Amino acid sequence: MYEQSATIDPNKPGALMAAIDIGSNSFHMVVARYVEGELKPIDIMSEKVQLASGMDDEGLLTPEAQQRGLDCLSRFAQRLTELPRRSIRAVATNALREAVNGDEFAQKAAQILGLPIQIIAGHEEARLIYLGVSHSLADDSGKRLVIDIGGGSTEFIIGERFEPQLLESLQMGCVSFHEEFFLDGKITESGFYKAKMAAQQELLSIRRNYKRLGWSSCVGSSGTIKATLQACTELGLSNGMITREALNKLKAHLLQVGHSDQLMLSTIKPERKAVLPAGVAILDAAFESLDIDSMAFSDGALREGVLYDMAGRLRMKTCVNGQSMLDATLPH
Repeated sequence: MYEQSATIDPNKPGALMAAIDIGSNSFHMVVARYVEGELKPIDIMSEKVQLASGMDDEGLLTPEAQQRGLDCLSRFAQRLTELPRRSIRAVATNALREAVNGDEFAQKAAQILGLPIQIIAGHEEARLIYLGVSHSLADDSGKRLVIDIGGGSTEFIIGERFEPQLLESLQMGCVSFHEEFFLDGKITESGFYKAKMAAQQELLSIRRNYKRLGWSSCVGSSGTIKATLQACTELGLSNGMITREALNKLKAHLLQVGHSDQLMLSTIKPERKAVLPAGVAILDAAFESLDIDSMAFSDGALREGVLYDMAGRLRMKTCVNGQSMLDATLPH
């Protein structure tokens, strides 16, 4: 899948930055221009690589999975020829954290992109996700719970405004749960029950502390939660929010259909349909374990968080005359 919103023009005012998210399910790239404290995306690419599903029984990424990933990064690299390497940051998440040969893949990827690949820890992934989400929302008061279901892990963050207060990354994702509980696309009561129980077991480690701190709103991010919202909306179960009632009705619909290949959801791509039941099971467990009634969706996610993190490290040096300017290390 390829989405392009504009041609990169290095002569326009504002610093150009790029972030690459090497995820367990999808690879994402965004190029943005930093203007007056805001990031303006001008080029976006996303591809379903499903790196996590290409891990064998010994925890090794197969040659085929590696090649899918490297081919995708080669396409990304073609869009980044105008940018200095210092203005690009590439991060990798759970699949490369877990793979025995994750470092080997990262080295190959670094050769293609011409910059190092950072295999970030789960807490750092959660921090960056919150940063991306918080910048996409209104700057209001009150604690918010952010949930991001990835291919191999799910992040839970409570924060207020731009500051996270609790950060956790749990070992459950839409790809890993698809392979364990919904093999070959079959959607069964047994599969849903086992997936939900496994997710709730993971959630036991954070449930008490999260409920003690509390939150006033709940927000989801990334593809799995977006697809869940799209499914709820298309089926007329909700409008703009994922509610507990809508989630239960969506689960019943998935069970009635019985196979991911037979899901008639025009707003969701076929490769996303395959992992939707696993994502819904994880979300169902989160709603029940954390007593969530409803969830909004944010377009901000890890890649936006990486960009804002770069901007925060390099921006706004105060001049002697009191004016502010971008650090000279940022490209224009």
